[in-house]
Amino acid sequence: MIPVKGFSGHKVAVLGLGRSGLATARALRAGGAEPVCWDDNPAAREKAEAEGFMCQDLRRQGAFDAIAALIVSPGIPHLYPEPNPVVAAALQAGVPVDNDIGLFFRSLGGAEWDKFDVPPRVVAVTGSNGKSTTAALIHHILTQSGREAQLAGNIGRGVLDIDPGGDGSVVVLELSSYQTELARALTPDVAVFTNLSPDHLDRHGGMGGYFAAKRRLFSEGGPDRAVIGVDEIEGAFLAGQLAEGPGDDRVIRVSVARKLAGPGWQVFARKGFLSEYRKGRQAASIDLRGIKGLPGTHNHQNACSAYAACRALGLAPKMIEDALHSYPGLPHRSQIIAEANGVTFVNDSKATNVDSAVKALGAFKKIRWICGGLEKEGGIAALNDATDEVLCAYVIGREAAGFAMQLSVEARVCTTMAEAVEQAMRDAAPGEIVLLAPAAASFDQYDNFEQRGDDFVAQVQKRL
Repeated sequence: MIPVKGFSGHKVAVLGLGRSGLATARALRAGGAEPVCWDDNPAAREKAEAEGFMCQDLRRQGAFDAIAALIVSPGIPHLYPEPNPVVAAALQAGVPVDNDIGLFFRSLGGAEWDKFDVPPRVVAVTGSNGKSTTAALIHHILTQSGREAQLAGNIGRGVLDIDPGGDGSVVVLELSSYQTELARALTPDVAVFTNLSPDHLDRHGGMGGYFAAKRRLFSEGGPDRAVIGVDEIEGAFLAGQLAEGPGDDRVIRVSVARKLAGPGWQVFARKGFLSEYRKGRQAASIDLRGIKGLPGTHNHQNACSAYAACRALGLAPKMIEDALHSYPGLPHRSQIIAEANGVTFVNDSKATNVDSAVKALGAFKKIRWICGGLEKEGGIAALNDATDEVLCAYVIGREAAGFAMQLSVEARVCTTMAEAVEQAMRDAAPGEIVLLAPAAASFDQYDNFEQRGDDFVAQVQKRL
């Protein structure tokens, strides 16, 4: 646990008592603060009270009297699509609003670091797609290379729930826009921006607000090194804002769309080969094509970002290459779950938006595609430019018929995962791929994308 600093002897309100909320309350108490907790869910309040925390309705008049700060869980909107009443009350009372990420950065260091030869460092990864894989890949490379590392944030453990770092250790954080938009402190040593595509637009008031939330990790944090995916205009703009000139190697530009040139530091992938260039000369090259845990161009982008972050931490190219080959992949992200009778089954339930589904479709040939769910803002028309390898789509979800009508390939309305898997398996021939890449949210039928992916795995396994 990372005890929270700066609030000893003060009352601090905690809104939302899920995983991060409870971890925050514990860390506040460990730092000498008095947490005052609230969640609209009675079961969540009961769980907190069982640990000895005081629960008090933060919606009542005068709730923020004598409160030093309000800490908000990331899943709770604070401004858009409409102001949260508790957050609005705190702001009206002049009470600062923060989240667990902000508390983590303000509490991480201490006098004990003076005895370390190499102080602990933080790598923070954000972006629309690939941030989970990139963060997990960085963590894997570090641990395979013998470095002490912890994985936390939007993946793994809550940030305040991790252990204090040791000499030369690294904390790898995956940070969503929900987490970066509100944190009052953001000071990573290395910050990574994977890419940007439309997502969570209602939460951020549009694309500009969404990009602004991501950008805060760099503009507020001032990392020593920034790894920036430049294949979208927003990434190119961000890299341009951070660099003092073309040769500024504090910015490492990453691409899978083109060869990068110039006097700076670049990492890019073309035709399955990762290349690192510094000062106009090639420094390393890695063949990514045979790495099973990283199929497709989108995973090559993740590999480039992870490689660049690890190089910024001082790891040698050969050490990184060896670790890439042993990376097993993450559940629900281009995860090969079975191979039977020449057919490969891939679970990419994390492809919850059009852009991530397009990337998944581009990673394979001869696809039996299971898709559908709760459509996100912007529609699904862009999918039709990526379906050259799709033999047939098997559409799930409550609005499966409407989803299927928008596709330019043969599509069958299956509604349920069981029926989609049944039909896809019956149709599949040797050499083909049965791919779950929904291009939609899961909430019409499942609690989350993990539950949807688990259902796909279960339906496949029961038929093999």
